[in-house]
Amino acid sequence: MSDETATSRSDAVPSSPPVAAEDVVPAPAAAETSQTRGPARIATYLPTLANTPGVYRMINATGEVLYVGKARSLKKRVTSYLQAPRLGPRLHRMVAETAAMEFVTTHTEAEALLLEANLIKRLKPRYNILLRDDKSFPSILLTGDHPFAQVVRHRGAHARKGEYFGPFASGWAVSRTLAVLQRAFLLRTCSDAVFHARTRPCLLYQIKRCSAPCVGYIDQPAYAQLVAEARAFLRGDSQRVQRDLAAQMEEASQALAFEDAARFRDRIRALTAIQAHQDVNLAEIGDADVIAAYQAGGSTCVQAFFFRGGCNYGNRAYFPDHTSGEEVAAVVEAFVGQFYTDRPPPPLLLLSQPLPHQALVAEALSVSSGRKVTLAVPQRGAKLNLLTHALDNAREALGRRLAESATQQRLLEGLASLLELPRLPQRIEVYDNSHVSGSNPFGAMIVAGSEGLLKTAYRKFSIRGPVTPGDDYAMMREVLARRFGRALREDPNRADGQWPDLVLIDGGAGQLAAARAVFDDLAITDVTLVAIAKGPDRNAGRERIFCEGREPFSPEPRDPVLYFLQRLRDEAHRFAIGSHRARRSARLTRSALDEIPGIGGHRKKALLHHFGSLKAIAHAGVPDLAAVPGISASMANKIYEWFHLER
Repeated sequence: MSDETATSRSDAVPSSPPVAAEDVVPAPAAAETSQTRGPARIATYLPTLANTPGVYRMINATGEVLYVGKARSLKKRVTSYLQAPRLGPRLHRMVAETAAMEFVTTHTEAEALLLEANLIKRLKPRYNILLRDDKSFPSILLTGDHPFAQVVRHRGAHARKGEYFGPFASGWAVSRTLAVLQRAFLLRTCSDAVFHARTRPCLLYQIKRCSAPCVGYIDQPAYAQLVAEARAFLRGDSQRVQRDLAAQMEEASQALAFEDAARFRDRIRALTAIQAHQDVNLAEIGDADVIAAYQAGGSTCVQAFFFRGGCNYGNRAYFPDHTSGEEVAAVVEAFVGQFYTDRPPPPLLLLSQPLPHQALVAEALSVSSGRKVTLAVPQRGAKLNLLTHALDNAREALGRRLAESATQQRLLEGLASLLELPRLPQRIEVYDNSHVSGSNPFGAMIVAGSEGLLKTAYRKFSIRGPVTPGDDYAMMREVLARRFGRALREDPNRADGQWPDLVLIDGGAGQLAAARAVFDDLAITDVTLVAIAKGPDRNAGRERIFCEGREPFSPEPRDPVLYFLQRLRDEAHRFAIGSHRARRSARLTRSALDEIPGIGGHRKKALLHHFGSLKAIAHAGVPDLAAVPGISASMANKIYEWFHLER
């Protein structure tokens, strides 16, 4: 259900962006203390609430949405937040921070569940269980807008006409399946433009990966038969396809058409290979997702396996954010609600444990997908074996993650000790610059925390200047001024967890002084600044560390904390160089003509066709330039002046 289908109270518009502080109208103030302020705010809403299903939002004084919840009865649910003895420490903190609430009434509780999942995914409230990894899954598209269907990898909205098969857990799984489709069914993968432009078959035909419909080596009915076989294979009916191919091979052999029989044999081998590589296959399962969760050490791993047509399309592990006391069933329920907000659920979900509101979740998924969705917890048989396999994977993945977290924690403790930090750093930002003789300068920021590198928090900065080419200090000042100037504007109270405890600069005393000057200008005193310089002859292992108020020092060459610092610095360097190279490559592919105002693609093409090269254009006179189709006398003057006069 979309936000617009809910019946909304006058004080909530769910389709609007997250509320800002000035948009929230707090309830009338009661006698307030640090313990009663939140409950007093909440209590003022009770007289106007009804016993109807809906969704509520709890908002703090700065306009941040703290929590999104759904209820069968809004009045009863909000009343429960005033019963202090029944609230845990987390809910006590949340209630105490609440300054305002917003409500949306819905027709049914299932609609409320769908709206809750949508809002959680959009607003990411810090007191909700959050599914952080929200990458889209790749699929395979069998196009339906061309007489000779194309089979391609697809990711994103299903906008093009055709049949979509998936989801696949990774791009590698898609590539492997596409390779099988090419070998077994000889379908084209080229674009429509390439298809229509070809006059002779490409290399894929020569290596028996395509039937070459582009040059008429196969007619449309025969190609349609190949497409039908590929469709059956992708739907899970590979055994029937293989039997049909075997029958055709035998028939060709009996007719002494041995070349045709060999082609059928090669196609059968391709199908056999893909079936042999399936980790778990279960023909009778059809289309289903297997979702298993394992909890330990206050963390949860949710493994999602995708089966389509009985074939295993791969799996992915998720680690939702939640408090340590959250029950595993509640985590799975939140995961299911958020996971399927923007992707269609299959007809069957196999779960490792019953959900607290399983019937309601099934109803909500059925409403959102437009067909019946069943949630089941297998107790015996092949489906239980699948679930056990998924649960084993979840247990192993969580074990690896906890081991990595423990190692990361020890490294952070060692770093805090080495640098004499006042507390364990929870967010470390590392900065580096990249340029070639001052051209295409870029700054880069990477972020690390208790769970390792946080790649979604990486940022790159295109240096705006004015900066003297090669002035690394000026570039660093600009990057830090932009980063922390924005942080001061958007989060002056350090409330959203995006402020670092430690800033590492790739450089020495000069870079550290440049960074300190920026922090002094911005009056930032609660972030530790450290610079790490490469050793003599840029030797790794002999780095010198510059901390404010201390003499420069070098850690022991075999110190694990030094390796940790090296990895952070090298990652920042890699990210900065990658950004710089991408910009440089883009500029290398541009022509000087692209910089002339009024010269677009058509005029550029006409000039190059007429003169043959950019050098010839630069040396041409005004009459010669004006002789080019599409180039007027005034435009010819402009081009001439661009190449010959001071700009």
